[in-house]
Amino acid sequence: MADLIVVCGPQAVGKMVVAESLRDKLKFNMMMNHDSIEVSDRIFGFATPAQKEFNAFFREKAFELAVKHDVDLVFTYVCAFEMQSERDYLQSLHDLFVNSGGHFYFVELRADLETRIARNETPYRMERKASKKDVEWSRGDLLRVAQNHKLNTDEGEVWFEHHLKIDNTNLTPDQVADRVIEAFSLVANEKDEKEYRFGV
Repeated sequence: MADLIVVCGPQAVGKMVVAESLRDKLKFNMMMNHDSIEVSDRIFGFATPAQKEFNAFFREKAFELAVKHDVDLVFTYVCAFEMQSERDYLQSLHDLFVNSGGHFYFVELRADLETRIARNETPYRMERKASKKDVEWSRGDLLRVAQNHKLNTDEGEVWFEHHLKIDNTNLTPDQVADRVIEAFSLVANEKDEKEYRFGV
């Protein structure tokens, strides 16, 4: 049985570093949204039809294999909460893991826009995400997406049984991860480091 933790929130809110902390504390495997984006960009070019199709296939196959081989996974995701297709997608992930006997945990991060703009330009973020190295484009994209989409749920709005909302404007990634672990009573796996963070 495999569990899935989805760390969701706006661009540059801190999903990747929170997910990395959860990975290391729980010995879960991790796939950030940019893993599939960067690979498909390199092969098929930025935002081309082939890139978009391969990106979706990459993620779908990874989730299927996690369930098949009982691999607990942390996944980062940016959700446009106003879109029914987004809810359908997340529900499909929930059903995939829960119907196989696992658990689905949804962690929603939020931070103010000023904080996210600053985090968007950190060296570590640009090192891990090639598409963010064009700082001018990346900042413009962040502002455009923030203006055009609902990137956090409303107060009192809950999508899943295990849905935790955290304002991490003034929290470290480890503090956020500790809150998640406590809220969901999660227990670390017994794994060798190479099994869940090989090459990291």
